[in-house]
Amino acid sequence: MSSSLSVYLIDPKATRALVGSGDEQLLEIIRERFADDLARDDDWFSSEIRDGAPSAYEALRTVVHGGPFEAQKHHVFQYGYAYKRLCSLTGSFLDNSSFSPFRGDWLKMVDEGLKALRITAVSVAEFGYDGGMPDPLPTYDLPLCGEWTHEQCLAALEQFERTKADGHAPPLDPEVVDAVMDVIGWLRHVESRPGFGVIGFVS
Repeated sequence: MSSSLSVYLIDPKATRALVGSGDEQLLEIIRERFADDLARDDDWFSSEIRDGAPSAYEALRTVVHGGPFEAQKHHVFQYGYAYKRLCSLTGSFLDNSSFSPFRGDWLKMVDEGLKALRITAVSVAEFGYDGGMPDPLPTYDLPLCGEWTHEQCLAALEQFERTKADGHAPPLDPEVVDAVMDVIGWLRHVESRPGFGVIGFVS
């Protein structure tokens, strides 16, 4: 089974502030402008919804109002997708060509490539294996979520530049090199956007 990493250039604090904000105007805009997307998601998860999971819009409304959340843990995935939808609306999608699809320990392999280049301030595994949702959103299975702050991204870029200046070039698998360069591209986008960081979702 394969997974996919979706990555967004975003102001994490502003997006987290939408959780529990009770912003009815935002909900109305999403329901009007993205009705087809919501319906498509409901069709994809139709069996789970019939089993009691909230619809895409119901989950989104619950997230924006900060609860109450469905008690059945195998239904809470909808809140993760609702938060991902908020991120997709408030952030900019970043190139994920090296991460969609991926299998197995790919994120850890990319992290090893980053470490070989002495880049330790960020970890792509934080988006998946080590990820979760911001409080108070419940997490169970997929999607998983992780976040890099603006400061982490700048620190990682500084580490990369030091590695280049030192002429440190360890032998890496070409696919890992491509993925690492995708990561550097994400960091470059953050560099010129004060307060912005990166949020990633594995699903």
